[in-house]
Parts: sequence; C-alpha cells; structure tokens
Amino acid sequence: MTFRTFTAKPAEALEKRTWWVLDATDKPLGRLASAVASVLRGKHKPEFTPNVDTGDFVIVVNADKVKLTGQKLDQKFYHVHSKYPGGLRSESYRHLLERKPEFPIEKAVKGMLPKNVLGREMLTKLKVYASPDHPHAAQQPKPLTVSL
Repeated sequence: MTFRTFTAKPAEALEKRTWWVLDATDKPLGRLASAVASVLRGKHKPEFTPNVDTGDFVIVVNADKVKLTGQKLDQKFYHVHSKYPGGLRSESYRHLLERKPEFPIEKAVKGMLPKNVLGREMLTKLKVYASPDHPHAAQQPKPLTVSL
C-alpha cells in the first residue's frame, strides 16, 4: 500500500482564496503579525504546500490602535541607513505609529514571511488600514478570530 503526498498546484490555490478581516485594537504587535503571516502563507489549510502560495487575503483594520507591550513604544526604534557616513536615521515606534500607523504591522509581517519571490507575492495579499473602514466590502471578508 503506497500513499501519495498531496501537492497543491498554483492554479488550484488561486481558486480557493478567501478574504479575512482582523481588528488590531489592543492586540500585541508580534502575536498579531505571526497570526497574519500564518494565514498569508496558508498554514491554516490542509492543502498547505511550502513552495506554492496557498494563503488567503487578510485585511487589518484599526492599525493605529495596535498595542506594544512594556516600554517598546519609546525604546523600540525603526532604523534606516542611507549607506553614507552619518546616514543613520532612527525613529521611535511612538512617532512611527503617529506618522504611518500601517507601517509597523506591514514590517512585522514582512519579517515573518519567506525572504524570496514567494514571500513578496504573499505580502501583496496583506491590506492594512489605520481606521475601521476599508474598501474591500465587495469581497465579503469573514472575521478572523485570533486567540492572543
């Protein structure tokens, strides 16, 4: 008796995509990001295949109300370097959340996805909004419950 391992085909995975909406209000950033990354990859599905994008679309609303535990709002910094001497620019997450509230969630999720073409394609299925409104009502997103 031989068993055959199921492998999803890219065309089959495109047909089975669903849309999820997740409210980020008072949810810890890292735990929220790991749950979103898992859904974007498709690890919640039985037909998960590591080399095929089997994941779903995720809409994150209320990104400006995400919670950072401890003193991370003031002690965690976002760094950018221009590759020139003295070109390091740093910004605390408190200022970053005020300026671009979607960016910390996008950056955290991006760090949890594969670092290749497949990971970049998965990141395009993430939609983050600072307010509770989003323009994806036509896709009829289902609420995503995450136990944090």
